[in-house]
Order: sequence, then structure tokens, then C-alpha cells
Amino acid sequence: MPDTDEFATNLMDDMDPQLLELIQTRINSFIKWDLVRFFHDNPHTTDTADSIARYTGRDVRTVEPELIQLARDGLLDMEDLSGLRVFTLAGDPDIRELVAQFIAACDDRQFRVKAIYHVIRSLR
Repeated sequence: MPDTDEFATNLMDDMDPQLLELIQTRINSFIKWDLVRFFHDNPHTTDTADSIARYTGRDVRTVEPELIQLARDGLLDMEDLSGLRVFTLAGDPDIRELVAQFIAACDDRQFRVKAIYHVIRSLR
């Protein structure tokens, strides 16, 4: 008989494998989740970490490293414009579709519970 932790893990892993991988490897913090939602809702935004932090109601010291990691993971594009580092949603149509699928899935309460479980698990 499987133990309770194994049962919970199997239950929580019951989601689209592509979205599960996205949560486990790229959107693995609540800050990143907020940032991905922000860029999904504002797909033409190109701005600095300071401005994005202000728009999302977060401290730039916590937002900037997460933006950089999202860029390294391919979800955002990062570039230097006149000496300022700016971020925008990745232009790759496959990435944009994956982000759109994630945001749409977040409308489902059961998906959100599972996603929250995986984010919390990754923070341990």
C-alpha cells in the first residue's frame, strides 16, 4: 500500500505533463507565477525590473533575479536598451502558447491547487 506522501504526489502530478514540467522547472515560485501572468496580460510590455516590480506590487530586489531566471529559462526576452536592462514576453510562438495554456489552466481551481502544491514543494 503506498504511503500518504506518495499518494499525494501521484494525485498532484495528475495534470498535463507539459504544464507540470513548466511548473516544476520554470514557474517554480509565486513571484515567477505573478510575473508570467503580468506578461501574459501585457504581452507588448517591454520594461525595466524596477517598473515591473512597481506594476506587480513587489520589491525590485526580489523581482529582478526572478525576471533574469525567467529570461534564462526562455519565457522572457532580456536585452539592454541604452544601458537599461529590459524584459518582455518571449517572442517565440510556442512559448507564448505554453504561457497561454498555463494561464488558462489557472482558471480551474483544481489545477491551481496542484500548481500551488508543486510551487511550495519546490521552495523546500
